[in-house]
Amino acid sequence: MKLAGLMSRSRPELPGLVGIARVDRRTENLLRRLKPGDIAVIDQVDLDRATADALVAAQVKAVVNAAPSISGRYPNLGPSILVDAGITLVDRVGPEVMITIKDGSRIRIDGGEIFAGELKLAEGTAQDADSVADALVEAKAGLSHQLEAFAANTTEFMQRERQLLLDGDGVPEVEVELANRQVLVVAAGYDHTKDLAALRSYIREYRPVLVGVGAGADALLEAGHTPDLVVANPEDVSDRALTCGADIVVPAEPDGHAPGLARVQDLGVGAVTFPSSANQEDLALLLAAHHDAALVVTVGMSATMAEFLDRGRSGSNASTFLTRLQLGGALVDGRVIAMLYRSRISAGMILLLVAAGAAAVLGALVATNIGDAALAWFAQTWDTVVAPMVETIKGWFA
Repeated sequence: MKLAGLMSRSRPELPGLVGIARVDRRTENLLRRLKPGDIAVIDQVDLDRATADALVAAQVKAVVNAAPSISGRYPNLGPSILVDAGITLVDRVGPEVMITIKDGSRIRIDGGEIFAGELKLAEGTAQDADSVADALVEAKAGLSHQLEAFAANTTEFMQRERQLLLDGDGVPEVEVELANRQVLVVAAGYDHTKDLAALRSYIREYRPVLVGVGAGADALLEAGHTPDLVVANPEDVSDRALTCGADIVVPAEPDGHAPGLARVQDLGVGAVTFPSSANQEDLALLLAAHHDAALVVTVGMSATMAEFLDRGRSGSNASTFLTRLQLGGALVDGRVIAMLYRSRISAGMILLLVAAGAAAVLGALVATNIGDAALAWFAQTWDTVVAPMVETIKGWFA
């Protein structure tokens, strides 16, 4: 026994980072299963910001990507978010890693190599802040090509969905009243805790219609708010979000097929479908626009050119530009609203202001006849009212 103990203590510890592997080709499914300290194994070309934010929020220890995290097509934002958060990133491992690494197994990462114990399973490229920065510089050369593709996809979408954009053909009716009301749309994809906390005063004062898009519905629930409307593939949200009492709108393909609709029906919840080739975020915005919402505030949606291109799927943002054009000035990013509600006066300044006011009042009382009269009244009140009450109370406890 002692010899075995000595041998186990003398065995050198294997180098690298160790954790439980969570493997899934569908990143949306994987994000729901991750626990702090896990190692996420994904297969996603050009890791986008939304996915990276969700991985950081899940507190993963490392990310193994079968595909290039930065392919060079455009400067995507996800890898830099991971490395800045101190999360180990190994990519270009190859598609076979999705089979080689078993879900739930314990693996070890040493540099760009991945092991199960001492057995080498795969090898990729270990990324750090310098390598990611260099790759982003090179990727900027691909922006012009992506802009051309974006313009072509937008034109194609306009030709295909012109009746939806112009006349609202196919926009479903919902029970929640949207006309002339403010609407807060929370998109799926990343941790909204800080954003929703910053908007708490706005939500309390204006009571906007709360719309959860995909996992954004669960984000609203976690922040203590109940969605009024959920626009999502039912497979991407929890049963709690589907049964919270909100109107459910299920995105459908242009031919009417709606993946995941059966799940809603199994839960006994009513739902309507929204046939379109637009992504679900833009479907939520189109619902608000064609139901005459007065103002639409968004959380977690693309707001800049880099974020549009960072969506990662060539056709998924074809509807983005036209949808925002439809809303025009009624569309506001939630960060702007949060900025307007942020207090610019510190607590120290408020206390100083109160102290200055009290000092001014006291000085006025001392320097005037009114002050003498007020002090005399206070002394008389103390002698005739307060002092006898104090003596009576003392007598009760004597």
